[in-house]
Amino acid sequence: VQLQASGGGLVQAGGSLRLSCAASGSFFSINAMGWYRQAPGNQRGLVATISEGDGTNYADSVKGRFTISRDSAKNTLYLQMNSLKPEDTAVYYCYARYTYLTIRNSWGQGTLVTVSS
Repeated sequence: VQLQASGGGLVQAGGSLRLSCAASGSFFSINAMGWYRQAPGNQRGLVATISEGDGTNYADSVKGRFTISRDSAKNTLYLQMNSLKPEDTAVYYCYARYTYLTIRNSWGQGTLVTVSS
């Protein structure tokens, strides 16, 4: 599976952005997808995940502000980010766990989100 993330950019604090991640390639099913982020000097960490049954999980720091969703027909993952804070500034990576002969993992190339104060 190849993942193409888009939607990053520069936004003022309190603003909103929506990230998208389109999956393509050969797979039987996508089991779970998610967003992770990495700020300069920090390790990559979980933002949100969504399961094949649309169960969601969020990092405490984004609960109530971010919403993860997926369009299975389009094999596309979304992250709606509202009430953005400067500390949300990071490169955001999409992730997929999928089945193609066996369980595999794939990462997108990342999209930069910069929140100015």
